[in-house]
Amino acid sequence: MAVVTSLYRYPVKGFTPEPRAELIVQPDGRIAGDRVLAFRFADATTPEDDGGLEYWPKSRGLALMDFPSIARLHVEVDDGVVRVSEDGRLLVQAGLDDAGRRELEDAVTAFVARSSDAQVLGRPGVLPLRLVGDGATSRFQDRARGFVSLHGASTVEQVDAAVPAPVDDRRFRSNIVVSGTAPWGELEWSGRVRIGDVEFEVQRPIGRCAAITANPDTGQRDARLLRVLTTEFGQNEATLGILLLPVGDGGTVRVGDEVVATS
Repeated sequence: MAVVTSLYRYPVKGFTPEPRAELIVQPDGRIAGDRVLAFRFADATTPEDDGGLEYWPKSRGLALMDFPSIARLHVEVDDGVVRVSEDGRLLVQAGLDDAGRRELEDAVTAFVARSSDAQVLGRPGVLPLRLVGDGATSRFQDRARGFVSLHGASTVEQVDAAVPAPVDDRRFRSNIVVSGTAPWGELEWSGRVRIGDVEFEVQRPIGRCAAITANPDTGQRDARLLRVLTTEFGQNEATLGILLLPVGDGGTVRVGDEVVATS
């Protein structure tokens, strides 16, 4: 039997996962509290348009794809207050008023400036970094439509066995992790899947980017996983996990929920 073993949301785009016992799936297909804030480049503080939907491309802000070092920061968002720590040491704690945002922007910029990713800050239009979002509205997913992301734990275990560096679920930053499925079995799902009381429509596999090469503890690129997925596992495009949209009004998914592919 396939069951949910882990649930995550990511309050600040590109930063620390927040393990949860349950997640609220909104009718719009996003997870409540997921990607509600983002550090954007100075010239990308307003959304682009993608078929009438707001789109915030990750290439125009802090994201693991181009800034793997930010994996070393631990970020917590609680009742409008953001805490950023490095190796257990508090770097900054501030609210989301104008003054607080400036404190957070300055502290995160200073961290990146002394990291191995510092040179990226020198590109035109990057500085000053700006923290955008209201801390409540889920809007900074990689795709304009949003989606809920899912992968199988056995799939990641197989990838881990193929490389010397440690590879766990955190590299792939899914909302839902399930066990009890065959490796890569989730890629064969089509139609609908039910997780607990919530029914989803399977959308498509998740094409992966360089974010998965970053160690989630050290921030170092220590595994050439894009190449591993295409060579060791014979993929045309580096792919792991699937995207889902709720059928109807969404609902709550919980750790331990049964997962059933219904068609």
